[in-house]
Amino acid sequence: MSGNTVTPSHAVSCTPSRAARELDLKRSEFDLAVHLGRIRTVPDEGGGGRRVVRAEIDRLRSEPGFPEALRRRVLVVGTGEGAAILEVPPTRFTRLARLGLVVPVKFYLNRYRAVVWLYLADELRQFASDKTNAFLLTGRTPEVLRSQLAAGVDLRARNWRGRHLGFLLRQTDGPWQRAGALAGFLDPLQVAEIVEDPYERAHLNRFRPGPPAHGAPGTPAAHLVEKIMTADDPDELAWLRSDLANTLDEARADQPAPRPGTRPAPKPALPGPAPHPVPPHRPKQPAAPDVLDAPDVREQPDRPARGLLSWLRRRNT
Repeated sequence: MSGNTVTPSHAVSCTPSRAARELDLKRSEFDLAVHLGRIRTVPDEGGGGRRVVRAEIDRLRSEPGFPEALRRRVLVVGTGEGAAILEVPPTRFTRLARLGLVVPVKFYLNRYRAVVWLYLADELRQFASDKTNAFLLTGRTPEVLRSQLAAGVDLRARNWRGRHLGFLLRQTDGPWQRAGALAGFLDPLQVAEIVEDPYERAHLNRFRPGPPAHGAPGTPAAHLVEKIMTADDPDELAWLRSDLANTLDEARADQPAPRPGTRPAPKPALPGPAPHPVPPHRPKQPAAPDVLDAPDVREQPDRPARGLLSWLRRRNT
């Protein structure tokens, strides 16, 4: 076999489902590990989604404490378990989350369509071990924080959007994809104000991610998730709009959006041998009778039928 043989990428990488099995992870644990950057993925050259290279799987399997250490890093807990890790009442934990001091990493809707926020247990342990946070865990909440809570501040959704946007941006491969990730957190009307060209908007929507799957499209659950996905804070809207406008400038410079009727110019034909001259077209002549003494009827254009019939009568007599 030649030394120049190229090994296909599929031979040295595997699908997410296969990688999850080899890493002894549930699929939800694997997806979260990818989301957090704990597991590196690469795009599939065939356009079939992302894959995990064999070297990445070997790296993770060789780490000390595998697989328990990897599972520990992606363990998520709710409010009750999170409060137990911080050794605070659940009500105080909720206040810390609303203030943005602990950041959710994912969420789901329970059967009552209430949002249940989930937090990384590893991050909560780090928060509890940091001595600078001790005054937040015991004693009276500082006045400035209590005033924010009284004003109705709740940064859980915004902080989740920030984490999710970071994940999406890590998966992009170009400025149009980055612009689509940013547009995914804006209301379509906001996007239309920034991207006035309908062809650019249609191209951008190809890369706009949908919200996490929670219920069939059009259901109340789906509407609620879409609301969580859409930015509503003025500061958040301002920097999302600014980043989208700047990223679009990069995308236009890199590759303009396709438009109807625009096709790539055809490649010039390669020079070849000169064509042979084509003889002038001559209409096909009818076949002559197979009798040697047949009269030449073409010499009698005025009476072609009569001459031929007279000759046939004489021949048959």
